[in-house]
Amino acid sequence: MPGGHALGGSEALPRAGSGKRADRLVTILGVLNERGDVSLQDLVTELGVSVATVRRDLADLEGQGLLSRTHGGARVLAPALELPVRLRAGQSHQVKQLIARRAATFLPEGPFAIAIGGGTTAAGVARALIFRTDLTIVTNSLTTATEIGSRPNLRVMMTGGLIRANSFELVGALAENSFASINVGMAILGVDGVSAEGGITTHDETEARTNAAMIRHAQRTVVVADSSKIGRITLAKVAGLESVGDLVTDSAAPAEELQRIRTLGTRVHVVTVQDGV
Repeated sequence: MPGGHALGGSEALPRAGSGKRADRLVTILGVLNERGDVSLQDLVTELGVSVATVRRDLADLEGQGLLSRTHGGARVLAPALELPVRLRAGQSHQVKQLIARRAATFLPEGPFAIAIGGGTTAAGVARALIFRTDLTIVTNSLTTATEIGSRPNLRVMMTGGLIRANSFELVGALAENSFASINVGMAILGVDGVSAEGGITTHDETEARTNAAMIRHAQRTVVVADSSKIGRITLAKVAGLESVGDLVTDSAAPAEELQRIRTLGTRVHVVTVQDGV
């Protein structure tokens, strides 16, 4: 869903269970963010599901402090900017998987070292590499480290830093110093916005500085971003597109913006659902 939504609280979100349910939960939060409050019947009509289904979704979201149920509907609790990572994971799963798999093909054979940042698409790249050997992966993502850390064929290194609750990333001076002390052949980075005008951006300035440190110590930077991120500019700039060697996105991205990005020297790789999963 274009333009993510900020949600307070760092406790576990309700498990989406499927891409459809995740999209439904995101839609509910988006409607609330735009209108402030919404009736149960309006959500039933907009989502095309039963009253019982909407009530279960509202109960789950209220249990995590993401909204407040009212008599006959729900209301927003706080202004919104960014969606927590657990809810983002269910969005556009197939497209993100295709993007991740394409990015994984950029790695050369043989011993190699890469850095992988936070975000669901970047984590997908790590999953696509689990059967590689002679590969060192440096990450500041707790999600990625948890998924691949037990693989005996991979050498996984974690940065230090402060945990950012919305993204499960380690950020700040310790994380920046960790990236500054290494050199990697490639950085795989997920971002919140990619545009010719704004470069690559994220919602949080501390996260942006950490990602910038990762890029500075990589020979090649690959940005993985689904089409909802293309053309967007968010709060904190990570780097200009002159620092990005490759962008992998999907065919729903605006063609005009992709051409502007190509003009700045970034190689653009576009996947489609027909590429298969």
